Amino acid sequence: MMTQVFRHPNQLRADFSQALSDMYRAEVPAYGTLIDIVGKINAQHEGIRSDGERHGAIRLGTAAELSLIRRVFAVLGLHPVDYYDLSVAGLPVHSTAFRPITEDGFNTSPFRMFTSLLRLDMLPDDLRKTAETALAARSIFSKAGHDLLLRAEANGGLSKADGAAFVREAVRIFAWRKQAHVDLPTYQSLLAEHPLIADIVSFQGPHMNHLTPRVADIDAAQKMMAAEGLDIKDTIEGPPRRNVPILLRQTAFKALSEPVEFATNSGWETTHHTARFGEIEQRGAALTPKGRALYDQCLAQKDFSGFPDTKEELKMRALAYFDRNGMTITYEDFLPVSAAGIFKSNLRETKTSHTQLGTGDQKAFEAAMGRPVLDMFDLYATSD
Repeated sequence: MMTQVFRHPNQLRADFSQALSDMYRAEVPAYGTLIDIVGKINAQHEGIRSDGERHGAIRLGTAAELSLIRRVFAVLGLHPVDYYDLSVAGLPVHSTAFRPITEDGFNTSPFRMFTSLLRLDMLPDDLRKTAETALAARSIFSKAGHDLLLRAEANGGLSKADGAAFVREAVRIFAWRKQAHVDLPTYQSLLAEHPLIADIVSFQGPHMNHLTPRVADIDAAQKMMAAEGLDIKDTIEGPPRRNVPILLRQTAFKALSEPVEFATNSGWETTHHTARFGEIEQRGAALTPKGRALYDQCLAQKDFSGFPDTKEELKMRALAYFDRNGMTITYEDFLPVSAAGIFKSNLRETKTSHTQLGTGDQKAFEAAMGRPVLDMFDLYATSD
């Protein structure tokens, strides 16, 4: 009896990442401009493991959607790492980052998906019921995709042909669909409460919010983006420019205003929605808990002069992780303050939301997902 040959999750993830990039480039042409900028800058530098390195961001509406996406991503070798509470910034979501957790996984396909879940508990009662009703009426994954997912879970993998089909169906989850899932009055009521809520609830699925290539020099990228005429953020999120880069720096061109069609009794009515944008990231060294505490202190004081900027002192003071060859370990995760800053800069809020500030609820998030998140510091401490 022949042994079934499965396509490795790392390869499936690489296929998925490339297909997602192709789809997003077709949907958002300015993303292609970012790719071209990144290619020009990275050609002048060494140290980035893959020109295809990128992360995406999606926003889900229900616990059932989060559980489903966790299962889909498991087939692609993506694991939930850490919990991010964005409610402290007034955003009604909490999040995790699905990513590889091994060196081989990153070397093959260093793709990550920052995945947020709507905090329905933060919404006013009447609007929460409206959102729950709308979200309960949508299905984000095709029957063909579900069938392939069950096959992968039952058999422990997918053949090359089934894997290709699964990737196609998975990518379609995140496609842009200009016909809304709700009527215009519902959309307007959601928008009036918070643009993020409208973006999550009003559409047929969790379209890609942004797709972010990794660049070697984000300051140079910022200048090139401006030269290309992109409407960019005024500042770069994250740490200041340093001799030894740390953690994560991000910048973006601002969200597009896109036509959306809403069903009426007599046909379709068109208005415009603002949500999707383009982002570039630069990754530096991963910090230890001690280093992260110092970073957070410097961030709170808005003064990074007290944070060491040589590899020797970072290592001596145990502020960053190093491998056996004395090289810094790359930070593979995200920063809640930066994520909130990027989100808020692209929502273009025009009034104060009635949505209440919340506190984190990691247990509820994990229960919705169906498994606990992994701890980033544990992963860095055991990497080599």
